[in-house]
Amino acid sequence: MNQLSQETSPYLLQHAQNPVHWKAWNSATLATAKNQNKLIIVSIGYSACHWCHVMEHETFEDDEAAQTMNQHFINIKVDREERPDIDAVYMKAVQIMTGRGGWPLNAVCLPDGRPVWGGTYFKKEDWIETLEQLQKLFENNPEKMIEYAEKLHKGIESLNILGTEPSDDFEHDILDQLLEKWTKSFDHDFGGMARAPKFMMPSNYKFLLRYGHQTKNKELLDFVYLTLTKMAFGGLFDTVDGGFSRYSVDLKWHVPHFEKMLYDNGQLVSLYADAYKLTKNELYKEVIEKTLQFVSKELSNNQGGFYSALDADSLTESKHLEEGAFYVWKKKELQNLLNDDFELFSEVFNINDFGYWEEGNYVLIQKVALEVIAFQNNVDLDYLQEKKKSWEQLLYSEREKRSKPRLDDKCLTSWNALMLKGFVDAYKALQDEKYLKTALQNADFITQHLWTAEGNLLRNFKDGKSTINAYLEDYALLIDAFIALYEVTLDEKWLFNAKQLTDYCFEHFYDEQQKFFAFTSDLDEALISKHYETEDNVIPASNSVMAENLFVLTIYFGNTYYEDVVQEMLRNIIPNIDYPSAFSNWMNVFLNFSEQNKELAVLGVDAQKFCNEINKGYHPNIILAGAEKESVLPFLKDRFIEDKTLFYLCQNRVCQLPTEDFQSVVSEIK
Repeated sequence: MNQLSQETSPYLLQHAQNPVHWKAWNSATLATAKNQNKLIIVSIGYSACHWCHVMEHETFEDDEAAQTMNQHFINIKVDREERPDIDAVYMKAVQIMTGRGGWPLNAVCLPDGRPVWGGTYFKKEDWIETLEQLQKLFENNPEKMIEYAEKLHKGIESLNILGTEPSDDFEHDILDQLLEKWTKSFDHDFGGMARAPKFMMPSNYKFLLRYGHQTKNKELLDFVYLTLTKMAFGGLFDTVDGGFSRYSVDLKWHVPHFEKMLYDNGQLVSLYADAYKLTKNELYKEVIEKTLQFVSKELSNNQGGFYSALDADSLTESKHLEEGAFYVWKKKELQNLLNDDFELFSEVFNINDFGYWEEGNYVLIQKVALEVIAFQNNVDLDYLQEKKKSWEQLLYSEREKRSKPRLDDKCLTSWNALMLKGFVDAYKALQDEKYLKTALQNADFITQHLWTAEGNLLRNFKDGKSTINAYLEDYALLIDAFIALYEVTLDEKWLFNAKQLTDYCFEHFYDEQQKFFAFTSDLDEALISKHYETEDNVIPASNSVMAENLFVLTIYFGNTYYEDVVQEMLRNIIPNIDYPSAFSNWMNVFLNFSEQNKELAVLGVDAQKFCNEINKGYHPNIILAGAEKESVLPFLKDRFIEDKTLFYLCQNRVCQLPTEDFQSVVSEIK
């Protein structure tokens, strides 16, 4: 066992028995590298990463590779999910050096941590040869390495600087221009972007749904619905037990990398909930219900927390780890299970060339709606829907006999916040009380276990221990989740919690010179470069989420400083948008500064009932507040009148005269 045996991260523990003398990233390890004047290998991955497992098996479990690494290097393993700050810095370095990134991420660094070489997956022979060459260069010509490290370091630092001067132009025409550019990348056959691999990017479709709705752009809305339908039909979505995999390797959402990540599923539930509000499409409701059932069953602890992920790989009958083994089906196996139903099942789930993957395996995928298949086969739609349910239950029971994928049972604050919001948004759309109950349990878990008496959040909970000072991502997404909880409960403690965390962020993360929030707290040990997360990715950028939070909290608390900061952030970002998909959440924030954005205050004994009605509808341009009694919230203060339920419709905190006519308010906000 190496030093990783003392860690709690499932990913680090996976490497604890490697012959490599792995160490964790900490000040003692970094000091050792400096004191011994040794090059550092920083190897970064995560527990559900297929290619990380491949490189571990081929290289890090190999004695020859371990000997080279142990003789000359200080070897550091990093769980990117625990330490996204380290991952961000070395990912920038590898992208500068190679033009691409991914995991496993491997970098060789000087004893002070500055990278000099890097890449992703390497075969054993290439890895050993490269390490030996780098060691010789370090012994014989260290000046050359230092010179390169300095140039690369400048490159990393330059990525923190936005290229274009700030703009005061808050006209929304720029969104039309960006959308025109963006639509050229759309896949009009299967939805999503016309490239593979195909990531879901929930914040992209959150913006496109809102923009299509507010501009009455039917073509754009139809594209979003096509994307959501094809994702739900695809092998990417586990129709047997719910939940989405991380991405598909093909254009038709068919064959995924089979890991299921909490952060994807939280955001996708929110997205499908919004789409369900607009369409009442039963398929979207099914996706929501199945996904939340999966999360409750497979990714929940008994304290209200949510686990991080299920692995892509699982054991086959021959006891080999194989990607997707838990999820795929052989034709003969299905024939034996389904008997006379096999032909109809094959039409629904494409046990044919369309659904074939490799090596005799099929990944279940739907091509057309059940209505079409029912019509073509002259069977009743209700009958086919019931058949589909019974088939899925049959396959679920059979699949449960297989060896399950490994579970990453750490609880991360930011990912829990995304899932918490997913449960809240599902409650808004479907009004199922169990979803609100789960959301409240999770909020209590976070406040009890991951929020300290000193006011800071911790990032990670595992084996009863809370560790790692949290990052901006954790604060931003938790603030957003607390605001969502307020909208459904009208319990103002969630808003005051959100404000307390926001003010903590200003104290420890905000950079007056950059006009953005740093990713790490000023209480943390500095890395070789500061990181300001501004580009939206599979999780929206922590700065764009903070901007959204600040806009909403400006309304609730009348804090104009918050609003000034949001506008300054947007003035810096908007002129720098080159590819819209990486700034979709910023574009969503920008939409808040339109004439369509309004606030609605509901005060009186029936406030909760009417707020539930508002929440059932899709109103992304409405900020909702409510109270059943006198409120101390600045936005609601002195607006309560006994024995009346009053509605105040406002714009930028300037309100119309109150009315008791709910229908007139609903008509106006529509």
